[in-house]
Amino acid sequence: MSLQVSSLEELTEGKTLVSEQDRTQYLDQLLAQRSPLTQTGWLQNVRDRAQNLLHDQALPSTRDEDWRFTDLSALYRTTFRPAQPAAITATELEAWTASDLPIRMVVINGVFSPEHSTLDALPAGITVQPLATSDETIQPYLSQQQGMNEVFTALNTASFTDGVVIRVSKNQVIKTPLHLLFLTIPGAEPTMTAPRTLVIAEAGSSATLIEEYGATGEGSYWTNAVTEVFVAKNAQLRHTRTQRESATAFHIGKTAVTQARDSRYALTTLSIGAQISRHNPEIVLTGIQIETHLNGLNLAVETQLSDTHSLIHFAQPHCIAKQLHKCIVNDRARAIFNGRIEVPKAAQQTNAAQLSRNLLLSPKARVDTKPQLEIVANDVKCAHGATVSQLDDEEVFYLQSRGLDRKAACDILVKGFAAEITEKVPSVELRSRLLTSILSLIRNERT
Repeated sequence: MSLQVSSLEELTEGKTLVSEQDRTQYLDQLLAQRSPLTQTGWLQNVRDRAQNLLHDQALPSTRDEDWRFTDLSALYRTTFRPAQPAAITATELEAWTASDLPIRMVVINGVFSPEHSTLDALPAGITVQPLATSDETIQPYLSQQQGMNEVFTALNTASFTDGVVIRVSKNQVIKTPLHLLFLTIPGAEPTMTAPRTLVIAEAGSSATLIEEYGATGEGSYWTNAVTEVFVAKNAQLRHTRTQRESATAFHIGKTAVTQARDSRYALTTLSIGAQISRHNPEIVLTGIQIETHLNGLNLAVETQLSDTHSLIHFAQPHCIAKQLHKCIVNDRARAIFNGRIEVPKAAQQTNAAQLSRNLLLSPKARVDTKPQLEIVANDVKCAHGATVSQLDDEEVFYLQSRGLDRKAACDILVKGFAAEITEKVPSVELRSRLLTSILSLIRNERT
């Protein structure tokens, strides 16, 4: 007999949602309460196609191989409502802005906010527009990446109401970083947003993008974000993605990237918020002589769970990919890193390197790391490795012998471990805030 439910409250009340039937019905209820678009048309068709992909799908559980370390029970026990428009004060917004990032695009509760964005300094050769009012010229790009049928990605496509479209014109070099800020204003009850970003870097262009997620206060909410990036022939994009969600939030994100021949793409990710967070960077190298760099840092404290599952797929020969991922784990928290690099037979003379480095600050902290190479080609240069360690007592003692107390000595070592990633953030102010947040969170939890 099938279980009949009429609302998310009935489905989640006192249940863990371990069965596939429960998780399927939970997904159906999320789709049933999605907000409508402000204007229908081709965007609605995109949403409807994604909804059709979700028929007979279930949200993942720890029985699924790619999710076996990521328990989403707390997410499934929560009843979410679509986030509604909300006001933000100047003080709240100021806490998330930086003077060295004059070009800012702000999305509040999933809706682009032109009155809070600063686009006056937008240089020629680049266009920024809300997704909700975009024209059909972006139709060949939106929801066209590999992996768009993955359940959380399809849920975002079926649910988004707005977002940001960024297009860098051919041969344009944009030196000033673009700051894309997604803020949630938590309400009295848990809410859900589906932020969507589309970035198109046309042939020969160059730009820098900082994509940031956060909230104006504490509260329970779910950010289910998807960013699609197209880097055309001979284009360059430097991309930073940070999430500093509230301590009781949930964050699931996908960054899907397609690179054409001779392109350069660098992604730096920092994940230091949310009780449960997961990020899936997926990069497909479709041409020859492509270069890709991935650098990531996950911080997990208290009982946080922070997960990164990355994929780099080579489709053509003569390409380079370098990946460094770090995790700092304290108290009873858990971090997961699974990095997969696929080198098929066609991708001869590939040069790929992957390194996972992890720092445990507590005997109860846990990290599950799996750098993974899948190589079919026979003329390649590929390497991977992983390390898990604690703070070196001799290094701590050396710093203490120079007059520092143990806390200050440990802070310096942690800061040095994190700095290899944070120094790649192209904003001095944001870089400083991130390091301050990291040290503050660790200091509060260090035993």
